[in-house]
Amino acid sequence: MSKERAQRRAEREREAAIAAAARAAEAERKQKRDARVQALSARLPKPRKRPGGIIAQRRRRQTGVLIAALVFINMVVWVVSHDWAVRLGVLVVSALAAPVLNTLLFRRT
Repeated sequence: MSKERAQRRAEREREAAIAAAARAAEAERKQKRDARVQALSARLPKPRKRPGGIIAQRRRRQTGVLIAALVFINMVVWVVSHDWAVRLGVLVVSALAAPVLNTLLFRRT
């Protein structure tokens, strides 16, 4: 009876040692991976923070609306007109007129 108990205890201890070794190996791999990630991310440039105020949010929305309108106009011209000169002309004019339209439509006071 005592030998049987000793064998079972030895078996449990052996399994516990194997599990502990596996956990230690996994922890070491994780630590090495974290060190590599940290070394790589230290070399990357830090992302800039965007202004988060109400004015910045309004400005982003206005710029998005203007760009969406210009893209829509270009798509309509692209579908309606089959002349490449007209298509390219509207594209160039919309690119050049975008800052002017932004100033005229969304006046900053």
